[in-house]
Amino acid sequence: MGSRALVIVCRTPAAALDWFGSERGGIVCTRTGRPFFTREGLEAELLTRLNQALARTGLWAELGDWAALDCEILPWSLKAEDLVRSHYAPVGAAAVAGLGAATGALEEALRRGADVAALADRTRERAAAARSFAAAYRPYVWPVTSLDDVRLAPFQVLAGSAGTFPDRDHAWHMTAAERLSAADPVIKPTRHIVADLEQAGAEADVTAWWEEITGAGGEGMVAKPLSPVIRGRRGITQPGIKCRGPEYLRIIYGPEYVIAANLDRLRERNLARKRSLALSEFALGAEALERFTRREPLFRVHECVFGVLALESEPVDPRL
Repeated sequence: MGSRALVIVCRTPAAALDWFGSERGGIVCTRTGRPFFTREGLEAELLTRLNQALARTGLWAELGDWAALDCEILPWSLKAEDLVRSHYAPVGAAAVAGLGAATGALEEALRRGADVAALADRTRERAAAARSFAAAYRPYVWPVTSLDDVRLAPFQVLAGSAGTFPDRDHAWHMTAAERLSAADPVIKPTRHIVADLEQAGAEADVTAWWEEITGAGGEGMVAKPLSPVIRGRRGITQPGIKCRGPEYLRIIYGPEYVIAANLDRLRERNLARKRSLALSEFALGAEALERFTRREPLFRVHECVFGVLALESEPVDPRL
């Protein structure tokens, strides 16, 4: 688990000037277009190494003079260190300390014959949940002193000057990531499997793979149709569904989300609006890339971009 990043890398300064009006080697930004790196020099070094990896693998011949990659950058703490320090760590420390003390007091009361057995059981359950919460984000946190401590994990090639790639299945995108990772250790391949769910045992195999990942502390997986764009009777199929593991979900929903009453509340979520917004954002993003690679006027690209930003601001169920 890292922080989502969009990476645009240009093959040459001339290509950068031609397409983007600047000779810089590219840009690494967040999903909303903000600069990803705050440390001077890390972005330029990463772009240089990615450029060299694209050259060594021969991918430039397929992508053209620039490439846009959808990625995660690890560790999560590289971008979210302030969030970890100000939010997750204090909550975890306070919960572990407070519930630990409460558990000790209740156990002492039990020894003295007080009728607090039910309360003691609930408090032990809450204390265990707090310890699990404090441990949940630690695998995604490590110190970064140089680019060698960073990992770039591409999971989709969005576009290049040669065009966009909605006709390439996800196996092609994963293979591209594997080729890049073989060329430079700072690039991390995305683990994946391909499953035909009409085959007997395929669902069990995927479930076992997910359990292996989450059991080892991983975030989970994203289930996707093999082709990036699938059209069904009701339009475009949702391009991906996150299947997170139970421990990672503590980061999202809080330490005690697995307690029965909390799970009942979460199960009442309405997903329809979130799904509709996600599909609209996906379609607008794909259209923006198509317009840009066709060299349409920038206002035509910005029509789609501002549409995505407007959808991002729409209120949705906070439990999602």
